[in-house]
Amino acid sequence: MPNPRLTGLGGGLFCGTLMFLFGCVDDLLFGSSLTVYGFLFLPVCTLTALWIRRVDLVTVPIVVPIAFAVGLLPVAESGSGLGDRLMGLFTALATQAGWLYGGTLIAGLIATVRKIRLMARRSARNRPPA
Repeated sequence: MPNPRLTGLGGGLFCGTLMFLFGCVDDLLFGSSLTVYGFLFLPVCTLTALWIRRVDLVTVPIVVPIAFAVGLLPVAESGSGLGDRLMGLFTALATQAGWLYGGTLIAGLIATVRKIRLMARRSARNRPPA
């Protein structure tokens, strides 16, 4: 399994691009199923949290919800104008908040555990021998 280390910006671009592509595929194959889109969001959150660099772990809970919104652009119901597109996006964000919160929680928990392990290793390394 690949083990890339993404910067905070790279993690945001990875997550946002992947969610936008998943949104396009969902629109083409499943007719804009928000449930399929939400389900695809969870592994993307997990991968983003696992692949982000240690120093950029704080960015994970920030980039994941932004990527969710970016990926909703092709999936959300839209009309002919900008107002209709925005209304569809806001409606999709409101109705799919469970997926958004769940994915953000997963990513935040993984990032927190990774940060705690990093701090414990540093503490053990800096502790004087007994």
